[in-house]
Amino acid sequence: MKKLQSILTAFLCMLFVSASAQTKSDLTTNQGSLTPSTGNNVPLNVNKNQMRLTLTSNDVKYYNTESISSVDINGGNITINPLSGSASDVYSGNVSRIAFAKAKEGGESGDINNPAGAINITESKGWLESAYAKWAPFSGAESYNVYCNDKLIDKQLVRLYPSYVRADVLGLAAGTYSLKVVAVDANGNEIASSASYVTNLKVKNYSREGFAQFKSGNNGVGAYNADGTLKAGAKVFYVTAKTAKTISTDVAGAGTCTGIQAIIDGYQKGQDKTPVAFRFIGLVKKSDLDKVSSSEEGLQIKGKGEYSEMNLTFEGVGDDATVHSFGFLCRNASSVEFRNLAIMRCMDDCISLDTKNSKIWIHNMDFFYGPNGGGDHAKGDGTVDLKGDSQYLTISYNRFWDTGKSSLCGMTSESKPNYITYQHNWFDHADSRCPRIRTMSVHVWNNYFDGVAKYGIGATSGSSVFAENNYFRSTNKPMLISKQGSDVKYDPKGTFSGEDGGIIKSFGNVFAEKTSNFSFVTYQQDNVNFDAYEASSRDEQVPSSVKTLQGATSYDNFDTNASLMYSYEADAAEDVPAVVTGFYGAGRINHGDFSWDFTGKDQSYEYDSALGSALDNYKTTLVKIYGEGGNSSETGGTQPGGGSEGGSGSETGGGSTTVEGTVLCTFEGKTPSSSLFTVTGNYSTSKGTATIDGTTYNTCVKMESTTSITFTLAESMKATFYFADAETASLKIDGEKKTATVSYYTETLSAGAHELTKADSRNLFGIKIEPLK
Repeated sequence: MKKLQSILTAFLCMLFVSASAQTKSDLTTNQGSLTPSTGNNVPLNVNKNQMRLTLTSNDVKYYNTESISSVDINGGNITINPLSGSASDVYSGNVSRIAFAKAKEGGESGDINNPAGAINITESKGWLESAYAKWAPFSGAESYNVYCNDKLIDKQLVRLYPSYVRADVLGLAAGTYSLKVVAVDANGNEIASSASYVTNLKVKNYSREGFAQFKSGNNGVGAYNADGTLKAGAKVFYVTAKTAKTISTDVAGAGTCTGIQAIIDGYQKGQDKTPVAFRFIGLVKKSDLDKVSSSEEGLQIKGKGEYSEMNLTFEGVGDDATVHSFGFLCRNASSVEFRNLAIMRCMDDCISLDTKNSKIWIHNMDFFYGPNGGGDHAKGDGTVDLKGDSQYLTISYNRFWDTGKSSLCGMTSESKPNYITYQHNWFDHADSRCPRIRTMSVHVWNNYFDGVAKYGIGATSGSSVFAENNYFRSTNKPMLISKQGSDVKYDPKGTFSGEDGGIIKSFGNVFAEKTSNFSFVTYQQDNVNFDAYEASSRDEQVPSSVKTLQGATSYDNFDTNASLMYSYEADAAEDVPAVVTGFYGAGRINHGDFSWDFTGKDQSYEYDSALGSALDNYKTTLVKIYGEGGNSSETGGTQPGGGSEGGSGSETGGGSTTVEGTVLCTFEGKTPSSSLFTVTGNYSTSKGTATIDGTTYNTCVKMESTTSITFTLAESMKATFYFADAETASLKIDGEKKTATVSYYTETLSAGAHELTKADSRNLFGIKIEPLK
């Protein structure tokens, strides 16, 4: 016992030292109304290093380590001696666990180097498969070039706000990265003296622990590999309020599709499995879209037949990407990912996985109210609903903001084993359905139930639920089984429309700041009217004799079957609040751009009209997206990240270039073969072919109203522009229309900057630059 005490004291000393180095939290939302208990214990505070005593009642007492003098352990008695000299707190035989947790992570800054007179980078951090930098606007800058590990990123990833500029780099594998930021003048030349640098940026991977990635290997869900990089050949579209209607690409079996919904609809033909990342920037509303194919939900992702492979990712850029007044419907879809987006005032559900979906991964999202339908629909119909034999799904690291019906999981019609994961979600003053489960086998682990007013997990209709290492703070009814136990404690009708019960296996959960209406009954306490079977270990199997009162359902023990279960490493329940609310926790990067104070709302499930008004009137502060309207310059399979379509940005450094000999630029691989040229526009492989110097090429740049090809010559050169063999040449050079009666046009260009734009609808396959004879 003395040895244990010395270890405990040493650990406390270590934490006292680390406490002095704490940084200010960047969390902007209060954690509800917290009232300190009597004695020296304090409320949960994820911004402090704390010692946590879990009592035999599964309640938790907290002590800031910086305020403790010593801890005495004598048999079953534990005495906490405060530094203040006030009376000690004594626990007699009722402590089951002592744990320690450091304050939540605030993210590690990279090493910033701002030379004198250069750009002033004010903040830069690595996050999850991404990194970002913010800097003050630089005098004389028309735009900026940003390089990650010496590779130029797409222009659309650089955005202007009222007082700063921000760039985000996506598609990064875990590792250490560097950034270079340099200003570009009005002539397209880099201002070399403006360059500033960041090194030692630490990037982590997203947690892929869950059923969506089960037995997937490196074949990740959506457009990305399991290491966080884009899949080979992936396309990237930048979706903004201005471009949602105009982004365009060729889809096998559907031809040229223009607009985000049209492109997604093209995939319903079932002939194209090319990975696509739709990257949302700023605020995008329903009125900005080309159309919606679901009149109830909004954007529809639908496969040709059940469980069709789609390879689509819908993601936000930075901390303010928000979709407003619509949501997403998945049907017959497999390999679809949603991440780093806020959804406000959706049409019905934020995300509905309606029928025959598999391998869907919804993570790091911020979910807000839907439309106010009054009554129990005042906060919307649902938030994230999974049904219709949808299977192998992961819902992780999402933040549910005061949602009413957070997540329906299953209907009564399912016929297959359907496996679902909920992990590290923040049910931030959500009311209920966290989740509400029918028929399915569901692993609910490491979630933070923060002031959940009605109930947390609900099990009905023969479902099996493993609730592991969750943290329930100020939650009235953490777990309910239909028609028994706490479900019918106050009303024999129960909560779930009289449905049969489902079985819950509980292990390692913590119940803190219990309310006066708190109710949780284990099978060991009452083997008839129980809320969960309390396992003695994670791997304990629930006996088949344990059955629900209505429906006689027994637990299927899916979680102990190695052939059915994925590998994972759960956090201790006591650590969950700090993990989930930390820098790498739930919701968007930097906790998003929206904050709300839920103080005093722990026990309220009423519609918050002030919050509703704030969502109705939400506006973006985004001023400008550099390169908006063009295409991405990169293709999947390169590092770090990128894509082949969707926004502008094949910038190569700016400045004039001295050409040695003849240069032929073609567009195979949907990128310029020469760094002399910057292309903003859409590529195609279905517009015929062009024969140049005896070689046939099939990839072109479509000369459209938004197309721009720029280059700078250090001296006068001969230029030839090659169009499809079946076309006659037509283009504008520096605004002046040029035509020919053959498929190519030749002209001598002077030294300086030049731009090619559309004259007539044509398809450009190549550009040759030759020295003058």
